[in-house]
Amino acid sequence: MDTKAFFKLSYGLYIVSSCHEDKQSGCVVNTLSQVTSKPAKLSVTISKDNFTEQIIEKSGYFAAIALTQNAEMDLIGEFGFKKSETVDKFAKFNSKMDEKGIKYITDSAAARYSCKVINKLDLGTHIMFIGEVLEAEVLSEDKVMTYAYYHKVKKGITPKNSPSYKEETGQKGYRCKICGYVLEAEEVPEDFICPICGRGHDQFEKL
Repeated sequence: MDTKAFFKLSYGLYIVSSCHEDKQSGCVVNTLSQVTSKPAKLSVTISKDNFTEQIIEKSGYFAAIALTQNAEMDLIGEFGFKKSETVDKFAKFNSKMDEKGIKYITDSAAARYSCKVINKLDLGTHIMFIGEVLEAEVLSEDKVMTYAYYHKVKKGITPKNSPSYKEETGQKGYRCKICGYVLEAEEVPEDFICPICGRGHDQFEKL
């Protein structure tokens, strides 16, 4: 099987969030999609190991934003490679709350959606949630970020919990043990900070 064929599938890049008992959680996904129009329903697939998945299970609701191409890597890194269980991911960025009290990021957001979970499917490592859309709003006319743009222009990498994760081979340099970012260099400077997850040089291992 040629796994590179999966790279030809078109994805967007989104931040999905939820809240339960005042605990706000959020993560980056590329799996949000519309499945019906009347009534409007969205599906999203999230790893069982992801804290946001657990919060959605408990609350029965989720919100999402579609990221624009001008989204900074520190925003993607915060929501993509840190844990909501221990970090307030929303603290550094502008956000608002939907009618259910779920925070959603307004920085670099093209549109937002708020959904009530009406069904779910256990996929083994991941859970697919089907949500009926309660709120939807266009926030910006800027171009939305596709997954291809994220990789080719932003030079982003895919978290291991992502359904589309593929381990890269044949690379040289040093890899961050936290997020997988690869620094193509002979050595890692002592003051180097990972542009994705913000960790220091001590978290890099030679490939």
